[in-house]
Amino acid sequence: SQLIHDINMCNIEPRLIVDSHYCPSCLENMPSAEAKLKKNRCANCFDCPCCMHTLSTRATNIPAPLPDDPTKTAMKKAYYLACGFCRWTSRDGALWGKINKLIEYYQQLAQREKLERDRKKLARRRPFMPLAFSEKYGLGTRLQRTRPGAPITSLAGLSLKEGEDQKEINIEPAQALDEVEPLPEDCYTRPINLPEGTTLRQRLLQPDFQPAGASQLHPKHKHLLIKRSLRCRKCEHNLSKPEFNPTSIKFKIQLVAVSYIPEVRIMSIPNLRFQKESQVLLTLTNPVENITHVTLVACEEGDPEDINSTAKVMVPIKELVLAGKDAAAEYDELAEPQDFQDDPDVVAFRKSNKIGFFIKVVPQREGLGDVTVSFKIRHDFRNLAAPIRPSEEGDASTEAIWLTHHVELNLGPLAP
Repeated sequence: SQLIHDINMCNIEPRLIVDSHYCPSCLENMPSAEAKLKKNRCANCFDCPCCMHTLSTRATNIPAPLPDDPTKTAMKKAYYLACGFCRWTSRDGALWGKINKLIEYYQQLAQREKLERDRKKLARRRPFMPLAFSEKYGLGTRLQRTRPGAPITSLAGLSLKEGEDQKEINIEPAQALDEVEPLPEDCYTRPINLPEGTTLRQRLLQPDFQPAGASQLHPKHKHLLIKRSLRCRKCEHNLSKPEFNPTSIKFKIQLVAVSYIPEVRIMSIPNLRFQKESQVLLTLTNPVENITHVTLVACEEGDPEDINSTAKVMVPIKELVLAGKDAAAEYDELAEPQDFQDDPDVVAFRKSNKIGFFIKVVPQREGLGDVTVSFKIRHDFRNLAAPIRPSEEGDASTEAIWLTHHVELNLGPLAP
């Protein structure tokens, strides 16, 4: 089956394919073309320029002069960004006034664009209205209710109110300078205040400004994350493909070989000495839900895969039996433990689908390099994803296939 083919080719590095982009804060997902236009950043979420945590939006009331009477003030709601970790806020420094100024500027732009769209729509309409249409829907009396003396035009009501003080806000674009401002005279003599300065990481995260002081820091839009799928480089078959929705942690396809091969890890290493036998404790974990039988075999002489081994290894002769993976086993108090009749000289402990076993190592090379051992692991595998075929006896069963893998462990340097 294709799954067996992927497991046999697990030593080939898979090819990564980006499926979707999403924001880790608001979980908004977008296609790759839209993410490229937004420079791979979220438009709604910001990162703290000090500690790089996500900023939250907060509201407050500030006094503002009334447009009719500047001598009087009224409370006006304003918004700012705050970090819940380092307590940085956008009200620090001159950023508070800049944000309010930009908000007013973009509000005026939006109002002008809306007026232009309405003018274009009314210009395309007919300059007169049929009398039958106006009498049917009662628009004649509505047109007569306008203020006396005011001409009826197609653009009435769309212009700004008369007498309203419209202060136009001009934002000057940034310009490149040929000369750089000189350093202040007290640059090397004044005492250094560390809280007022910025770190190298904070400056590199904002290469367009390079802020030297903490008051010049600006919040940055949050970077998007990606959901990616894995594809075999040789057969172009999908090994792993997640769901498109960023809130889902499931996979449409999950055929990665490491999800079906027993995992070998180093648990404890004694002091390794040249030409002396040492006992190393390893762990073996079963990633599948059915019982797996494992056999360890030492590498033969002339094995093309055994090129980095610097020590002689003696593995257990007996077959190791691994229990199936059960996520609810540690919470089930009524579950009866299985009796595998383990040899205490081989198996150190057993817990759920994990066992600890001993191997003996004799370093054969004296030097400054690390001690490396190699051996073969052979285990049975049942492809539960493939369709079940009926056996000769008539019952449906899956055929076990034995797979062999090369294992190489780095045990570290020799003891002095």
